[in-house]
Amino acid sequence: MKNGALVFLAALIALGSSWAGFVLAPTLQLGGEKQTIVLNGTDTYPVQRTGDATLGLQVYRANGCVSCHTEQVRQEGFICNVTLTDPGKNPAAVSNLVSSLMLDGLTREEADSATDKISAAGGKSETRLVATGGDIDRGWGMRQSVAADYLYDYPVQLGNLRAGPDLANIGFRHPDAKWQLLHLYAPKSVNAKSTMPAFRFLFEVRKVGAVPSADALDLPKEFAPADGYEVVPTDAARQLAAYLMSLRANVPLYEAPFTPVTTAKP
Repeated sequence: MKNGALVFLAALIALGSSWAGFVLAPTLQLGGEKQTIVLNGTDTYPVQRTGDATLGLQVYRANGCVSCHTEQVRQEGFICNVTLTDPGKNPAAVSNLVSSLMLDGLTREEADSATDKISAAGGKSETRLVATGGDIDRGWGMRQSVAADYLYDYPVQLGNLRAGPDLANIGFRHPDAKWQLLHLYAPKSVNAKSTMPAFRFLFEVRKVGAVPSADALDLPKEFAPADGYEVVPTDAARQLAAYLMSLRANVPLYEAPFTPVTTAKP
C-alpha cells in the first residue's frame, strides 16, 4: 500500500490532537487551579477540608454514593432584582417612581436602566444577581458549579445519575451532624419519602452501659433498637457525615456570581 505511511501519519495526528484537546489541555488547566478570592470579598475559596472530611470522601467513594448522587449544580442564567435602599430627600417622588417600575426578574440592561432612573430622582438602590435554573429552583445550590469547587477533591465525585438529590451544597442545607447521621442510619426517619438505602453497617448497635453514650442516635421509636440497646456511629460514619457537611458551594465567585442575601426578608 503506497499511501500506508500517510494514512498512519494522518491517523496519528488526528488521535494525538484529540488526546491533547480532550485530555492533556483540561489536565494542565485544572492541574494549575489555585484557591480563588470570594467575589467582592477577601476570603479565599475553597478551604482545605479537615482530616475527617478528607477521609469521608473515601468512605463516600467506597460505598458508591456517586452512583445515585451528583455534585454539580447546573445554571441556565441569571436575573437581576433591584431594591430601593434610600428614598433620598424626596421620598414621595421616589416611591411613586419605584411603584411604576418593574424591579424583579430583569436583565442586566433593564436593571441598569431602573437604577439610573432611581438615582436621577434622588434615591439609592442596589441590584442583586440571582442565578436561575432547575437545580437552583430545587434549592440544590445558589450558583453553578465551577472547577474551583473541586480543588481539594480526589477523586472528583461529579456523578451522572440523580436517583437522589444533588449534594454539591448539602453541607449548607443540612449543617447538623446529628441530622446527617440519622439520615445515613435511617433515611426515612428524616424524610418519609426517601428512597435511599440505610447504611446501618456504618453504625454499631450495642447494649446501653451504666451511662448512655453521648454519641448515641436519638431515633424515633419505629427506627430505634430494642430496649436496652443504642445505636452509635463508627468512625467511618462520622467521617462520611463530616465530608457531607463540608460540601458547601455557597460563595459567589468571579466565574459564578450571585448576590448573597444578608438580611432576612420580613
